[in-house]
Amino acid sequence: MIVYTVWVSDTSVTVEGALEVVPLGDALGAEIRGVDLAGDLSDDLVAAIRRAWLDHLVVFFRDQELGPDEFLAFAQRIGEPVEYPFVRGMDGYPEIIAVTKLPDETVNFGGIWHSDTTYLARPPMGTMLIAREVPPAGGDTLFASMYAAYETLSPGMQRMLDGLSAVSTSALADVSKTREDRIRDNGNEATESETFEAEHPVVRTHPESGRKALYINPAHTARFVDMTEAESAPLLQFLFEHAVRPEHVYRFHWEVGSLALWDNRCAWHNPINDYNGSTRRMHRITLAGDEPR
Repeated sequence: MIVYTVWVSDTSVTVEGALEVVPLGDALGAEIRGVDLAGDLSDDLVAAIRRAWLDHLVVFFRDQELGPDEFLAFAQRIGEPVEYPFVRGMDGYPEIIAVTKLPDETVNFGGIWHSDTTYLARPPMGTMLIAREVPPAGGDTLFASMYAAYETLSPGMQRMLDGLSAVSTSALADVSKTREDRIRDNGNEATESETFEAEHPVVRTHPESGRKALYINPAHTARFVDMTEAESAPLLQFLFEHAVRPEHVYRFHWEVGSLALWDNRCAWHNPINDYNGSTRRMHRITLAGDEPR
């Protein structure tokens, strides 16, 4: 059912058509219908897409026929594409990386709950992923709202977390495991041996919505600032489990031509590794962000 409609216009007519935004989950997720992302997108249409994205944290488009040029062009309308630190981009398109799992591989890329590269001083604002080849079954991606994760904590827990910062690092074992194969085949020689580390607030205020979101994640957060990993572990584990309660999560099923745009400032994602023996091939663009506050 279409829940609400955003009307957009161009310079030649008052009303161009209806952009349908269909919420998919209570906590996050919406499908945007009625738009061809390879077309000439008006400023009004891009603004409507961006509003839906900010409202729903992750938005999905179906049946998009985008080559690398069109994919990059759409990303540039939403934000600033940047190169991923550990994996080389495609020939001629350094901002686009291939996220691929082949039939003989058993570990998928990024197969753990996370927000992308929070070990950077300025983590990405968002990420775009488009499906090029999908397995006959499986390969879905889970998304979780960090607004909901924070807002459903007790007032006392919120007050305590509001004053904490945490250390994110690229050196955690789980992160290394999920990128080993891709670094071996496509690694960026300038960064693959580096370790990145950054301190960020445990609760960040979204720079556009003004809402507070939990800003830690199992893949990159090692400890709280001024605490040891052992001291930090019990509370981090509680928060990691709380964040992915079923009511905070939406599961997306990919088809060829599906495109997802998610907000790394307030959402986690986790690609499910349940399709051994099949190929899953995606193209990804990362959008530059700001310093979390």
